[in-house]
Amino acid sequence: MSNSMYDVIIVGGGHNGLVAATYLAKAGKSVLLLEANESLGGATTSIRAFPDFDARLSRYSYLVSLLPDKIVQDLGLKFKTLQREVMSYTPLSENGDPTGLMVARAWNEETIASFESLSNGKEDMTAWQTFYDEIALFAQKIAPTFLEPLPTRQELKKHINLDPTWQYLMEEPIGKVISERFKNDFVKGVILTDALIGTFVSAFSMQANICFLYHLIGNGTGEWKVPEGGMGALVTELHRVALEAGVEIRCQAPVKKVESDNDKVTVTLENEEMIHSAYLLSNAAPQVLAKLRGIDPPASLEGAQMKINMLVKRLPEFKSGVNPKDAFAGTLHINESFSQLELAYQEAKNGQLPSTLPLEIYCHTLTDPTILSPSLQQEGYHTMTLFGIHTPAFLFDGNHDQQRKAAKDAAIQSLNQYLKDPIESVLAETPDGKKCIEVKSPLDIEAEIGLPRGNIFHKDLSFPFREENEKPGWGVETDNPRIFICGAGAKRGGGVSGIPGHNAAMAVLALD
Repeated sequence: MSNSMYDVIIVGGGHNGLVAATYLAKAGKSVLLLEANESLGGATTSIRAFPDFDARLSRYSYLVSLLPDKIVQDLGLKFKTLQREVMSYTPLSENGDPTGLMVARAWNEETIASFESLSNGKEDMTAWQTFYDEIALFAQKIAPTFLEPLPTRQELKKHINLDPTWQYLMEEPIGKVISERFKNDFVKGVILTDALIGTFVSAFSMQANICFLYHLIGNGTGEWKVPEGGMGALVTELHRVALEAGVEIRCQAPVKKVESDNDKVTVTLENEEMIHSAYLLSNAAPQVLAKLRGIDPPASLEGAQMKINMLVKRLPEFKSGVNPKDAFAGTLHINESFSQLELAYQEAKNGQLPSTLPLEIYCHTLTDPTILSPSLQQEGYHTMTLFGIHTPAFLFDGNHDQQRKAAKDAAIQSLNQYLKDPIESVLAETPDGKKCIEVKSPLDIEAEIGLPRGNIFHKDLSFPFREENEKPGWGVETDNPRIFICGAGAKRGGGVSGIPGHNAAMAVLALD
């Protein structure tokens, strides 16, 4: 039986909750972490999605960019991320011939030839290098501020001191600068995708800018890396250091109610047990916290990404002739030209599943085969993660199972346009003949890990600054001085970062 009074109670055992708990415990605080499910991790879990096969897929979140090295070092995490040699491949058809845009991490002859094969490719290649050089400088200056008290807009702008880049990232719709500086529709689309993952908006919405910013500034490089051992390896390490620091952890402890007065916070569990603390940190979405507190929840955009996980016996061949190991090594973009993305958004906004579904696909095992058993590795198996873009939750409200199947069929049809071998022909099969493919709609994601309407950022992302009329702080404060947000719903939250967990812990420690 736990003590009845703690310095801090943390609701939610995702990676941010564990980060906050460990920082606080290492600072001498008594910390109780409550997790509703039977295991920790939330969206940062690895799971044997297909029980007949020893393959541990990162079911929900799958790549790491935003987790600062400082947090890894501060907490003593034995956690490693691996670099992908290829940034992206985009199969396409120009003048009826199957071809593609290959972008390697280290600019090489293949990447140059790939750009030059496209209409307006030479001009766009030069524009690409200039554009991303500008953003790289911006990232180096802004990333360290994410682990500091929240600056004002003007303080941050002055600190970065790159006014032209600030203008197109922070003040004007990202679709505008992409349209002005690039000509090829597919090149523009590859750039735009970073503004859309997790965000159901047009290229000309400022929400797209915020999403774009978070995708390109992580750790000062913006590089998206593969977690060695899968995302569950991060949770395992966070669990270890939390226990070593003295955090008390209780799983299968769903919270029913959160109340507070001038002296303490009281948490009532579903079993009616009452526990008290000086402060409460919520790793749950702000909408969930509001419900627990009995107040009106904040409004937010819906989640808009369908997730499909697959296990394949071998990688499929492409009509373009590209080596599948290169095509799948980075992010594979399918039907994601600028115009296709904008059309898909408009169709979905009007209540229709996009007629040509934009997709992003990632193969963990090409970079890190350790999530497969040795026998599966030897036999050439691979995991695949697919995101269906612009598939908002409301499209699944009417007839969920039917719409989920329709979305799955649309994704397969979209991908198969570019493959010699239909993806179905390479899917692993269980002994009873079932294909190893699982589909998670935004509503499934809400039901399974509590993300409101499947929104992977919990709520609308916000710029990493405060306005002049907002109170100073860490971007984790609520209307109640004893309650803080330590999850993705904080300012500078979103993604697998640990940043809001760190900042919520610092906000509490600053009160001593």
